[in-house]
Amino acid sequence: MHIRPRRLRATASMRRMATEHQLTPANLIAPIFIIEGEQIREEISSMPGYYRYSLDLALNEIAELKEMGVPAVLLFVKVDDGLKDNKGSEAVNPDGLMQRSIRAIKKAVSDITVMTDVALDPYSSYGHDGIVEDGEIVNDRTVQVLAQMAVSHAQAGADAVAPSDMMDGRVAAIREALEISGHPNTAIMAYSAKYASCFYGPFRDALDSAPGFGDKKTYQMNPANIREAIRETLLDIEEGADIVMVKPGVPYLDVVRAIREVADIPVAAYHVSGEYAMIKAASAKGWLNQDQAIMETMLSFRRAGADLIATYFCRDVIRLLKNS
Repeated sequence: MHIRPRRLRATASMRRMATEHQLTPANLIAPIFIIEGEQIREEISSMPGYYRYSLDLALNEIAELKEMGVPAVLLFVKVDDGLKDNKGSEAVNPDGLMQRSIRAIKKAVSDITVMTDVALDPYSSYGHDGIVEDGEIVNDRTVQVLAQMAVSHAQAGADAVAPSDMMDGRVAAIREALEISGHPNTAIMAYSAKYASCFYGPFRDALDSAPGFGDKKTYQMNPANIREAIRETLLDIEEGADIVMVKPGVPYLDVVRAIREVADIPVAAYHVSGEYAMIKAASAKGWLNQDQAIMETMLSFRRAGADLIATYFCRDVIRLLKNS
């Protein structure tokens, strides 16, 4: 035989030379859950090893992640029930937990990109991503509030806003509001293909944001569809998105690949809470090797075409990269 592909797998150094896709800390985004209070570090029961932090401890966590090489954090806040309503009032409060967190992080931690979740479900008395009227999640009124919310984040110092709501036209409305308010350099990372998935359960535990009635299928996408994901993504790019995202991750790698082939901007994927919990649970049972499963999963995102990966395994990935 003249052709022997195994030649390029014969030694560790040869395998490194022939590696097609690289994973580095620069590919990572760390989700951070913030709650009110001080000196609070609460483990999320359905996400073993992952925590909600009061802002003072969140600052320490973010500073450590930055020193490890993580370039960006994606902020989520858990809102007290007494502050929730059907108008998103707390979402646009300039002194709300999200806005205070942004200001504190930008003051305390230099040279880290602060991204913020833009959706109403953590602030909604109904647990939905939009305003509810007669049992319907209405689009246009919601978009108006989302635009105000994004501006309040930009005013607090956010580097990028990340609308995760899946309302029609929200990227255009947010982009216009940011321009008009004097924040043309605030980026938009759009959740362009966010599916109505069962893999979000632990996340909803983390933020107490499960829908109070029905489901989210009238705005999040049908898991059977891929052409729709491409359409949604191209619309978001046309409306002014700077980064587009697919969520969840591993079950939708075909969507990541399809979007990579049509998008000329960075593509992100979200390795969601349910995917994290599955690896944790299986490794706790001894059914798989946690470290190997983490790295195979991260490489699958890179192989599919994701430039950025939002994952709860940021610390593990960096540790494994250093030891490789």
